[in-house]
Amino acid sequence: MPQKQTNFDHYLADKRTDPVFEERFKAADRAWDIALQLAALRQARGLTQKQVAELLGTKQQAIARLEDPTYTGHSLSMVRKYVEALGANLDLTVVLAEAAVQYDAQPESKPLLVTHESHK
Repeated sequence: MPQKQTNFDHYLADKRTDPVFEERFKAADRAWDIALQLAALRQARGLTQKQVAELLGTKQQAIARLEDPTYTGHSLSMVRKYVEALGANLDLTVVLAEAAVQYDAQPESKPLLVTHESHK
């Protein structure tokens, strides 16, 4: 049974017809994914934000910002340092702009964190 759409659902659908808003919405969605993956990695390693900050020679606030889904200023070098310091690899996918709609619409969801157990 389909879910009833709220006023916000209608508002968002209307806003997403604006190309500028849509691009900002997609960028925020990608930032959300990065933040959730970083937090999942840290938690899988059993570390606190403060411990990760110490590993990276930075402050806990910087780690909190990287793990904040509303933060969109992730630098590739900082994300790479974070991931490598926690003993993981960064997998980056480049998608041509003209293929982005099709790529984003792929039904298979990507895991939040790939572990040895999840990859059997």
